[in-house]
Amino acid sequence: MDGVLVHENHAIPGAAELIAHWVATGKRFLVLTNNSIYTPRDLRARLLTSGLDIPEANIWTSAMATAEFLRRQRPGGRAFVIGEAGLTTALHDAGFILTDQDPDYVVLGETRTYSFEAITRAIRLIAAGARFITTNPDATGPSPEGLLPATGSVAALITQATNREPYVVGKPNPMMFRSALNRIDAHSETTAMIGDRMDTDIIAGMEAGLLTILVHTGITKPADVALFPFRPDMEHTSVASLLAELQEGPSGETMDSGPHED
Repeated sequence: MDGVLVHENHAIPGAAELIAHWVATGKRFLVLTNNSIYTPRDLRARLLTSGLDIPEANIWTSAMATAEFLRRQRPGGRAFVIGEAGLTTALHDAGFILTDQDPDYVVLGETRTYSFEAITRAIRLIAAGARFITTNPDATGPSPEGLLPATGSVAALITQATNREPYVVGKPNPMMFRSALNRIDAHSETTAMIGDRMDTDIIAGMEAGLLTILVHTGITKPADVALFPFRPDMEHTSVASLLAELQEGPSGETMDSGPHED
């Protein structure tokens, strides 16, 4: 989502038109984000203010992927959660009981304010045997005042205190893409992943067996690509140039690009 479709709450040129193209041509697609704070309803409202009309059913977050993973691992399980509504709602919908009494899991996600008391409780529960799960590995997040510590930073604190590494569900774990494929009943051989980061989007898409498309409107710039030992299948300056290719094709004919993930 960020860096591909939107930047600082503004739609990137071509984003609305690309979404409209997929809808008009009947393509199945999902908009992915590692942010676990918001529910799909929240994200839909935020995207609407940016000029992008994306249904809730077409949004897939790291919180939703985490809830789906845990539902498969332990149906009806118990979890102590540090996170916002996006994570707690997803876990409730997956049938989990949220509790600090003898939980099966400690689940750490993004939150606007990390509580020292909650982190202490998480450390003690993990030391007592609860399994440690995080929604994403991002160490920092943006704010108007500058960087903020994010899930990865707090997870490192808990790991240092417990000597227990978390299982991370979100990108760059290809698990998130595989769960997204299941969500839209798609196959990796006919699905593309469009992202702006080599170290999360492209590597995860590659490991999930997807066609990978890097756009240069976010984190990874063209000169950065050579620093990595792997490559995207395609590169575009933005989703606008990708849309032009989808509409025209190499021979000037409209291309059938298959279902997509973002």
